[in-house]
Amino acid sequence: MRRYDLLVKGGLLVLPYHGEIRADLAVAEGRIAAIAREIPSAEAAEVIDASGRIVLPGAVDAHFHIGIYRDMALDAFEETRSSLVGGATTVLSYFRTGRHYLDRTGPYEKIFPRVLDAVAGRCFTDYGFHLAPMTVEQIDEIPWLVDEHGITSYKYYMFYKGFDLAADSRDARAFTMGDEYDLGHLFLIMERIAEVQAARPDVRLSLSLHCEQSELMRVFIDRVRRGGAPQNLRAYHEGRPPLTEQVAIAEAAALAGHTGASLNLLHLSSAEALAAAATARELHGHVDMRFETTLHHLCLDCDDLDARGGLGGKVNPPIRPRGHGEALWRAVRDGLVSWVASDHACCMEEHKGDDLWPARPGFGGTALLYPVLISEGHLKRGVPLSRIAEAASANPAKAYNLWGRKGSLAVGFDADLAVIDPELTREVTADLLLSGQDHCPFEGVRVTGWPAATVVGGRVAYRDGEVTGEPGGTYLRRG
Repeated sequence: MRRYDLLVKGGLLVLPYHGEIRADLAVAEGRIAAIAREIPSAEAAEVIDASGRIVLPGAVDAHFHIGIYRDMALDAFEETRSSLVGGATTVLSYFRTGRHYLDRTGPYEKIFPRVLDAVAGRCFTDYGFHLAPMTVEQIDEIPWLVDEHGITSYKYYMFYKGFDLAADSRDARAFTMGDEYDLGHLFLIMERIAEVQAARPDVRLSLSLHCEQSELMRVFIDRVRRGGAPQNLRAYHEGRPPLTEQVAIAEAAALAGHTGASLNLLHLSSAEALAAAATARELHGHVDMRFETTLHHLCLDCDDLDARGGLGGKVNPPIRPRGHGEALWRAVRDGLVSWVASDHACCMEEHKGDDLWPARPGFGGTALLYPVLISEGHLKRGVPLSRIAEAASANPAKAYNLWGRKGSLAVGFDADLAVIDPELTREVTADLLLSGQDHCPFEGVRVTGWPAATVVGGRVAYRDGEVTGEPGGTYLRRG
């Protein structure tokens, strides 16, 4: 008699916060149903031979941008397909009103259902959203968004305050299509999140922050543009130096210390940002602060990218010079950085061009999530597999109210997992990543440790370099 739908047999199971065990894992009705030293193959309808392979909980790619520069339905299809290549089974996408995305403003009560309709039936992974309150009216919608749609995480972009580099303009209102987008607005968001949190103690409500200080950016960017040096990715780093991260983190932490709002400091890119984050946590010990970095800030170097040419590596915050990445890797290993994400934003090469300042920021990377963490983190730097599972899966699941469903291989959790071949080496190409994007800043890099199979909700969605079946991801209400 077949008791299980799927059996993953003979793999090294990585259990966040615990360690590794050699065992079989069985799946029934989309959930992990059993873990045992030996489960007979005859008891399962389908068997994955995981001998010599590593089995990790499906990655929760907690920083994603579905539809920022392209049609949302197309982006949902092609970019969550790319997630499967990297072992990501859940994506949490940011969305805001204003320029890009849907290029409109208004209440989320009217706009967010359009977002959900656009991506429904188009995602290969499970998916959720973080929303950015760009207007006072949207701040007032937070209690409704929590209760109606299970949105428990919000965002504020500190560098939009008075200076919008993405639009190559100093008219922030034209970009945000919102109200005065200053520290007062940030304070109002934090106040409301703390107020709603007090009434809903069973969930973690949080504010995610893009920490770059806009007035300092204005000074440094003007200096770089007048300086006569090549306007390349090194110049972009110098125009938005780590000092801007330090100051923004201190500003935000002071407001959080007053309001008590929980914070997620996103895509920390420098040694200075790490130090500022650690100091903020020490100064405001009563505030729940969690820290994120990205694959590209861990691994890429602006000078190396400039030597290759082009602006494909332009991203906010900028990719830094050599040295910052090693500081970030130490913080991942030691646990100061809570999780690693891709900050995936599909951006075509035509929108990069050859002029630094109007070039669009961002690029894809979700297909590299586990491969880079295994290759550069575990194999090269000795980061334990359990720590990698925590940074890619368990910690973001806990931060964003998915724990109990996502982030672990424990019995009862969703059967989301990545079966990694630790000896498989591939050279990164845009085609390999199954994204709609036509370039990749990691192109040409040899990476070891790729998923041989990615399972979403008990279904084998990706195997041996190919997607199997149609999109089957579901929307995640959180909390």
